[in-house]
Amino acid sequence: MVELAYTARMKVMLERALANALFSVLWMAGRLPLRLQHLLGRGLGDLMRLLNGREWRVAQRNLALCAPELSADARDELARETLRETGCLLLETCRFWSRPLADGLALIREVENGDLLDHALAQGKGVIVAAPHLGNWELLSQYLASKAPISVVYRAPRQAFMERVIQRGRRHPGVSQVRAEAAGVRSLFRTLLAGGMLGILPDQQPKQGDGEFAPFFGIQALTMSLVTRLLQRSDATVVFAWAQRLPGSAGFKIVFLPGEEAMRDADTHVAVAALNRGVESCVRRAMTQYQWGYKRFSISPPGEPHRYNGHV
Repeated sequence: MVELAYTARMKVMLERALANALFSVLWMAGRLPLRLQHLLGRGLGDLMRLLNGREWRVAQRNLALCAPELSADARDELARETLRETGCLLLETCRFWSRPLADGLALIREVENGDLLDHALAQGKGVIVAAPHLGNWELLSQYLASKAPISVVYRAPRQAFMERVIQRGRRHPGVSQVRAEAAGVRSLFRTLLAGGMLGILPDQQPKQGDGEFAPFFGIQALTMSLVTRLLQRSDATVVFAWAQRLPGSAGFKIVFLPGEEAMRDADTHVAVAALNRGVESCVRRAMTQYQWGYKRFSISPPGEPHRYNGHV
């Protein structure tokens, strides 16, 4: 028993040491000027392509599935630019996780359709902000927290030390972090019923059995039913949002789009299809800033072949 307790303490100490070391690196990268961060980020994206890394191969496969109307050269160019934007995202995250809230907010140059959020908050019936893997969602959550307290749903990483880093980086005034698990979901219902605001990544692939298949860029994708369940048990409003990177390291634009009423339909298949249409509408506004390197289709419908076998 004593040995087990000692081992557990040592594990916690190691996790804490790894988290502190990684956060120190993030902190130093976060001190760099935004223009230099973007220069390094784009170089990192090019390196991932030159090394034929996983992100490059996944992006190529995803675009072959979702944009078959483009030529092979056009898809490769889109994939290249996507990886560059992903590199920028990584360096920006170092900045937003290691600096005060005001620093990130100062980089916002424009807010498009901000009245959608203001009106939803004024209703006092709860707000779900559906934020796809588009642009910089870390800055978006900080902007939302400046408008009203927000609970941000996240999936715990496999490495415990990484969860420590994430929690520390997102520890800003007005931001609460909620694990995507049973106890966390119950707290989300309570937040909405109290008129609060939630931030959810709607294109995060759920576990088998936790969602429904619905078209996304014409491909059947396992899609979370969490947003639909929340809507069916509350009068909350859904708005889609992202923080779009402006050219020339000029800053960011926050964009809001309305969500379809069909997302609360009693038929879950109808509801999740509406959710995916909303995500797709956002992505088409900034194709290069979407995380095409994410394995969105790693779970196939029954009877269909694996989408990445032989490709990634």
